[in-house]
Amino acid sequence: MTIVHCGDPKRGAAWAEIFARDLPEVPFRCWPDIGDAQDVRYLIAWTLSEEVISALPNLEVLFSIGAGVDQLDLSILPPHVRVIRMIEPGITTTMAEYVTMAVLALHRDLPALVAGQRAGTFPYMPVKMARERRVGIMGLGELGQAAIRMLAPIGFRLSGWSRSGREIQGVETFAGEEGMDAFLGGLDILVCLLPLTPETCGILCRETFAKMPRGAALINVARGGHLVQEDLLSALDEGAISAAFLDVSTPEPLPETHALRSHPAVFLTPHIAGVTRIDTAVYALIDALKGVMAGQSVAGDIDRSRGY
Repeated sequence: MTIVHCGDPKRGAAWAEIFARDLPEVPFRCWPDIGDAQDVRYLIAWTLSEEVISALPNLEVLFSIGAGVDQLDLSILPPHVRVIRMIEPGITTTMAEYVTMAVLALHRDLPALVAGQRAGTFPYMPVKMARERRVGIMGLGELGQAAIRMLAPIGFRLSGWSRSGREIQGVETFAGEEGMDAFLGGLDILVCLLPLTPETCGILCRETFAKMPRGAALINVARGGHLVQEDLLSALDEGAISAAFLDVSTPEPLPETHALRSHPAVFLTPHIAGVTRIDTAVYALIDALKGVMAGQSVAGDIDRSRGY
């Protein structure tokens, strides 16, 4: 029962050493050196190609290197193959830290202050307490809940929205299409942490911004496909949205001439909010693999029909 890593050679080499020490009964190979293809039951990858999938006739489980699976072309994966996304402390902690950083920056009007500094002015920005701001987390999975746990002690009023609903102590939660308007209507800062699916593609759009209080701010740390970038630019220029932190875009990176790259109210970062760490993710992978081999359900199992 061989496991094959397809991706960064440095990561593959490091993980191969740890597997040899901690799970020696499972041979660990790095693509394209897969050994006997008939023995390969497990694949670890960030993206998929028909070449890789066609070379693994007995594949049973695909482990995503990332916290999401939308970057994987699951249409080329046989329907019986189980898909498990990465849940590991490196991704969770770095994402919660980034969201907290961005929320605090928007709470204290950092985009306007930085723009003023560059223009040689010192704008007066009235200071509010954290308890006077409501932050809304769109997506209440592992990453959304981690962000809430880090934000809560600061004192922000917190709201959360998810498709199916979830109760979280200290958080006003909303669910489904019927709860969306009430969720958006009370926010000062909106954080998108949704999985990217056909239903959520383009959800950060003109219609969504119009339901938020004028001058609210946006943080997108999910996927570029969630955001209609032209609608954000219009909302920023019209004052409907005051500022935005964007860690993702379409495409990545944006062209140098794209208006978002130079907009004074936008902080743009290169998809680094939540990072799969080589030194921690391998142990999450080993734990998940042990669960699979024992016939158990594991954290990160996705419903392929829903895309998450």
